[in-house]
Amino acid sequence: MAPRSADLDPFDLGFEADDVFAPTSGDPWRDDAPQLRQTAGLGEDPFADFPPARPAAEDDPFAELSRPTAQAASPVHHPASHPSVQHSPEGPALPDGSAGEASVPRIGIHVFCSRPETTEMVERAAGDRRMSRAATIVRPGGVQAAIDYYQNQPTPSLVIVESLDPAPELLTQLERLAEVCDPGTKVVTIGSANDIALYRELMRRGVSEYLVPPLSPLQIIRAITALYADPAAPFTGRQIAVVGAKGGVGASTVAHNLAWSLAETIQAGVVLADFDLPFGTAGLNFNQDPLQGVADALGQPDRLDPVLMDRMMVRVTDRLSLFAAPATLDQDYDIPPDAFEEVVQKIRAAAPFVVLDLPHAWSAWKRKMLIASDDLVIVATPDLASLRNAKNMIDLVRQARPNDAPPRLVLNQVGVPGRPEIPVKDFGDALGLGPCLSLPFEPKAFGQAANHGQMITEVAPKSKAAEGLAQLAQLIARREPPPAQKSSLLGGLFNKKK
Repeated sequence: MAPRSADLDPFDLGFEADDVFAPTSGDPWRDDAPQLRQTAGLGEDPFADFPPARPAAEDDPFAELSRPTAQAASPVHHPASHPSVQHSPEGPALPDGSAGEASVPRIGIHVFCSRPETTEMVERAAGDRRMSRAATIVRPGGVQAAIDYYQNQPTPSLVIVESLDPAPELLTQLERLAEVCDPGTKVVTIGSANDIALYRELMRRGVSEYLVPPLSPLQIIRAITALYADPAAPFTGRQIAVVGAKGGVGASTVAHNLAWSLAETIQAGVVLADFDLPFGTAGLNFNQDPLQGVADALGQPDRLDPVLMDRMMVRVTDRLSLFAAPATLDQDYDIPPDAFEEVVQKIRAAAPFVVLDLPHAWSAWKRKMLIASDDLVIVATPDLASLRNAKNMIDLVRQARPNDAPPRLVLNQVGVPGRPEIPVKDFGDALGLGPCLSLPFEPKAFGQAANHGQMITEVAPKSKAAEGLAQLAQLIARREPPPAQKSSLLGGLFNKKK
């Protein structure tokens, strides 16, 4: 069957990743395959009797797929063979915690499952925030259903098929699937055999990835993003959104001190973006008055490149840069939600950590920022209004982010003299989420820091608030401070106890 034109693809939304990222040539397994099979105890070639892979031709719908990619040098995709993913009680994370999660591009994805549990798992993955731009359709029937469906239908950018058949039948089915696939279509196979020889044969025949159960939604998502990752593109920084349960709880103060602690205690590159355009205090708290800031970037997001971004940001320290808000009322900030998303995506390429100081105002773009962030910090005070609003936010993000770790709750201004408060334990029990940090009421230290344009650690380095904010930074960074910095912190604690 002659390959069909890709112009008929109803899922073509203007993004063709295959036009940009060409797979590498050459088969790293061809020359040493017999030796590797002998070393692995596989004996003779287990695929000697299988139908040979068809030679690539210009009109071959698998021609793009039949060239081995860099993934051919990796082991079978299986949870036990994934050294880059660490499983912790708070969910999977990268070793240093500094990389943000990439999202799947605007593509069409068809998934043909053979088992109900795979269908359920893929549907959970399709509802994830990282898959929001992709159009995903899940069908039963496995490889055979895909072959029948594409007899008269164009194939999308990505086809995922599951097969429970042995290796010879699986390879035969994939050959038949290749005959009805359009050029440029990527194919991912979910199989039942954790066999490295089968994996290498599938890679040689042009399959983009081979996955083996048990799988999680995040593993499916990361396998898809890896197929469309640009090796020349910059990394994606970890996005941390800080929001207050109500006005006046000190969310901006926590955001600014968190950014400073990540930069100076953890010693990582950080960008702080103040999105409270009319009333933002980041410029005041860092004693900066830049001529340009985040409002200028939001006004021209399409022109924002690394050079222009560097001009708009002010460098507070060697590792901390600030995107300050104008904090003026001489204009109305009527900015479309897509501008916020585009600006944040470009900022995330500038530093390992991006801290977003979000205003206490509900809008479409703020909802997107909360859901799309890798870490979400909710700041509240121990009162009823904060409890109600925090519960609403937590319920929202739990529903929208089923595969992510829960938000981090910070209780601020605990222990105000003469003020009735909800006990910390009762507050956490009501939310089903214990606070990761309780900041005591220290008006002198916080007031002095605000008046002098400094951070708490600079004004009162031995205070409980400074220690707590440093621990919060370490918790979010998911790594220890450098040895020299850690020694100074421990020395300060020891001196204070004396």
